Amino acid sequence: MSNTYTPPKVWQWDQESGGKFASINRPIAGATHDKELPVGKHPLQLYSLATPNGVKVTVMLEELLELGITDAEYDAHLIQILEGDQFGSGFVAVNPNSKIPALLDVSTQPPTRVFESGSILLYLAEKFNAFIPHDPAKRTETLNWLFWQMGSAPLLGGGFGHFYAYAPEKYEYPINRYTMEVKRQLDVLDRQLANNKYIAGDEYTIADMAIWPWYGALVTNQVYDAAEFIEAHKYKNVLRWAELIAKRPAVQRGRIVNKTWGDLNKQLHERHDASDFKLKTQDKLEKK
Repeated sequence: MSNTYTPPKVWQWDQESGGKFASINRPIAGATHDKELPVGKHPLQLYSLATPNGVKVTVMLEELLELGITDAEYDAHLIQILEGDQFGSGFVAVNPNSKIPALLDVSTQPPTRVFESGSILLYLAEKFNAFIPHDPAKRTETLNWLFWQMGSAPLLGGGFGHFYAYAPEKYEYPINRYTMEVKRQLDVLDRQLANNKYIAGDEYTIADMAIWPWYGALVTNQVYDAAEFIEAHKYKNVLRWAELIAKRPAVQRGRIVNKTWGDLNKQLHERHDASDFKLKTQDKLEKK
């Protein structure tokens, strides 16, 4: 790089820098305004957006319902992060980190708040005794991969995704640095999937639900438009697995919940009833 940057002795926040997400990024926590969260009729209240982290949870909820677990019925309320909804006082009370997704289980007294997508997946798996193996060794393997994803995705999203797709200027060093790491992560997955149908073995688990919205979407060009850049075609086992997960009916439903971009027939801004998938996708609402 032709220009170098010398950090000052004390960093100062430049509110105008930061690219696409500059308006919602800040170096402090807490609410910026008073706003109560809506509460629907179902036991589980989800506050989210269909980013990869949000999709993890809506897929899990739809998979539970696919099993016939009616106590997993949920209301999915839209949180518009570019408008700062996550800084409302009600949202901050559920997730002090002001990140989606956030879940409120109103079937308990008092209601249980759950934040961080991995924690939500584990909470639901344990609550409903589903998508997590009973065998201790298999359970541990599932959790290995769940926490692998939680630790790895910031390098994919906040690192590679930011500098490759969202940063206001392109810089060679961070793009090279994070591309190398993302390709290493894909190689980790490809080797694991060479001898396993699913991420943690022969069972479909919360590990698959955590990893697929990030890495499955990446290799099938659903995020960052980077499949050619990272040579996604070389990760044949990841592609096989990604396509297998994408065929699941619950995944097809869950991936459109709280989605506000793309094809109108694949946008369900809020989900409050199973019939919403047939009656309230955005293409149908805009015809009224």
